Amino acid sequence: LERDLSKRLDPILTGQLLSEYISQEKRYILRDWEPATLDGGQFVEAATRIIYTVDSGNLNRTRSVDECLRYVEDPSNQNNHSFPERKSALHLCRVLRTIYKFRSDRGAVHIDPSYTANQLDSRLVMDNSRWVLSELLRIFWSGDRKEVARAIREILKHEIPAVGRYEGQLLVQRTDCNAEEEILLLLRVSGETGLQREELGRFVRKTPGRVTQAIQSLEEKRQVIRTQDGAYVLTDPGALRITEELGEKLQLK
Repeated sequence: LERDLSKRLDPILTGQLLSEYISQEKRYILRDWEPATLDGGQFVEAATRIIYTVDSGNLNRTRSVDECLRYVEDPSNQNNHSFPERKSALHLCRVLRTIYKFRSDRGAVHIDPSYTANQLDSRLVMDNSRWVLSELLRIFWSGDRKEVARAIREILKHEIPAVGRYEGQLLVQRTDCNAEEEILLLLRVSGETGLQREELGRFVRKTPGRVTQAIQSLEEKRQVIRTQDGAYVLTDPGALRITEELGEKLQLK
């Protein structure tokens, strides 16, 4: 993906954009709220410089966020604009300003003891960052557009500390996960490829009967699905369950 995007965008800025995005996603899924909120500015810097470079035709890897956005926004219509979709460029500017201003000004306000402002703030920053990356992929990725969603999902795939890899085997290294939870974590790290039934039987450290029951239960809940090649993969509801219920179990004790 990075190599393909770099054919149309500056390779260094593209690398920075994807690196910062992946870093935010990793920290977010591990429920480390503060970095996603505070460090979202680095993602914004890379994105605004990409948009400015495309729009102005001038490569500048150090131009400030405000300078980049003001050139593109151009309320007096004094600049020449080369961004492929003018309206999309303006939408991107608005969203990037929201992220940048929000993460720099946000104070410590708590809604209630069980759902902190840090979590809410992090969700806002992450959702907006996801939209920005998706929009840039839509506009600049020259591959099959049907593969855009797949590429985004693959970007989100990451190593979970609680899941180890040992000579081709996956192992949930916590002992407090039930069979369903182990399956969800294993499928989370397996990404689009998924795992065959035989692999789940080997990797899940539960009795065969419990593994079978867990798979059937997850299918009934629509949290996993079996693909045409026989592999089980995580669905969106399954990914949501991991985020909302299993955050603490992603870490090693």
